[in-house]
Amino acid sequence: MSIDALYEMPGHLIRRAHQISGAVFSAHLAGHDVTSMQYAALEAIASQPGIDATRLSELIAIDRATLGGVLDRLEAKGAVLRAPSPRDRRVKTVSLTPAGAALLREIGPRVAAVQSEMMQRLSPAEQRQFVALLKTFVGRLPAGE
Repeated sequence: MSIDALYEMPGHLIRRAHQISGAVFSAHLAGHDVTSMQYAALEAIASQPGIDATRLSELIAIDRATLGGVLDRLEAKGAVLRAPSPRDRRVKTVSLTPAGAALLREIGPRVAAVQSEMMQRLSPAEQRQFVALLKTFVGRLPAGE
């Protein structure tokens, strides 16, 4: 196989895109000690206060073991609070703390800048097409599109 063939392989290109995405995210959020997975968890928790860990892991597409570590770190930072569910005490619910909500508001513009920087090489039409293709690839294309 030639090196040119490597750059035609979707797996290789996805890995490179992930590396680029991670580097841009880290650069824009330096000093905030937040990973992209932590950001996804914060956004999901903000949109569904009191969500349980099982639903949260499904919503942001990470396994429960990884989510446990993400929540441990967010809880240690004072960004989230885990508590027994009022409906089933065996289930833990997760909510943002005031500090977590403030962190989310603070980093929101930086995360938006990350998205803009990652997409800057594409025209607006290409950006829409790229996102649509990624949604199809990961199986999250909304019904009707």
